Amino acid sequence: MTTRPRLYRGDVVIGVLAVGLFGFFAAVFLGSGFGTAGAFPEGSVTASIGYALLNLPGGDIGGEGFLVSFIAIAVVLDAALDGALLLAKTEDEP
Repeated sequence: MTTRPRLYRGDVVIGVLAVGLFGFFAAVFLGSGFGTAGAFPEGSVTASIGYALLNLPGGDIGGEGFLVSFIAIAVVLDAALDGALLLAKTEDEP
């Protein structure tokens, strides 16, 4: 026979802090204003994103110079793919 779950009433302070934190986050979320979305200029959206990502001249929107971050992420993802292939390889294969 199974027993029904019982309510744990050990530490009330943690529960009160959790409810207070939830109230704080709810107040911040409901009180914040979100800006309006802006449209891309005329032309190719994909080209504009590429120019902005790599900070190349000729783009319609300003860039932040993410080229180093882009290459670093590509190297990390390549290493993760190589590691996944190494782990997936079985011992039976020559």
